[in-house]
Amino acid sequence: MREIQFREALREAMNEEMRRDPNVLLLGEEVAEYNGAYKVSQGMLDEFGAKRIIDTPISELGFAGIGVGAAMNGLRPIIEFMTFNFSLVAIDQIINGAAKIMSMSGGQYTAPIVFRGPTGNAGQLSSQHSQNFENWFANTPGLKVVVPANPYDAKGLLKSAIRDNDPVIFMESEVMYGDKGPVPEGEYLLPIGVADVKREGTDVTLVSYGKILKVALQAAEDLAKEGVSAEVIDLRTVRPIDFEAIVHSVKKTNRLVIVEETWPLASISSEISYHVQRYAFDHLDSPILRVTSRDLPLPYAPTLIQEILPNVKRTIDAVKTVMYQK
Repeated sequence: MREIQFREALREAMNEEMRRDPNVLLLGEEVAEYNGAYKVSQGMLDEFGAKRIIDTPISELGFAGIGVGAAMNGLRPIIEFMTFNFSLVAIDQIINGAAKIMSMSGGQYTAPIVFRGPTGNAGQLSSQHSQNFENWFANTPGLKVVVPANPYDAKGLLKSAIRDNDPVIFMESEVMYGDKGPVPEGEYLLPIGVADVKREGTDVTLVSYGKILKVALQAAEDLAKEGVSAEVIDLRTVRPIDFEAIVHSVKKTNRLVIVEETWPLASISSEISYHVQRYAFDHLDSPILRVTSRDLPLPYAPTLIQEILPNVKRTIDAVKTVMYQK
């Protein structure tokens, strides 16, 4: 086991899969000559050559479409978006193409393709470059949506995504690429659709995913100092969602707070809230609460960013509300 960066874990996953399967290739802006906008593909051009590590024009609609066509013809493309904000330009290829080709062709075609890149806030990038669309993609039948929170999960889940015969949306974060964490030597796979309990607890369940998992974990750490035992569940994937793991935890703790970066309306937390009240209502000792971004475009000013995004204080306040309200 060694400590490596998030970006290095992603690179290892792609390198291993490209060595294993000659049909795997990487396309995107600056992925080759520049080694990737975030240096995720550092050195891959030297090993695999320009036919498999392909620089594209600034045309997400175009290279996403090329990727879908390549997947339909037996290749396994990885499409890197410089940010998922730019994926909106390619939304037709993803939702009307990749997600639907198997059902519309009666099973004659599949689209084993991975769309990956950073999502959400990454500092003072203003509203057009700070959005979360995982709930959009998760609302689309035919897609799988993966949002890892650490290097270990990133590598194991990306390898599984590349091998999956369905199109996979793989969402990262610019502020996580430098994060270090333990990753074992050699190959391992993590199943898509299985949550992970990052911290055991008995008093309240905290559910989160992606970089906001850090907020939930820090809140749990601070709450422990006050005698509150919080169980923290990392969804890891938001389509499919591991509802069974959440319900199992809620039946133990009897309280639930969901922490996510996206906006509140029609969000992942909305779906989890419905499912838990549907299948674990009798086990709840208080209403479910959510900590989300406030329902506003993210501004540029750092003080306003801190106010709008989920944070540790808001999470602790929510936990205390479900713990102590009558």
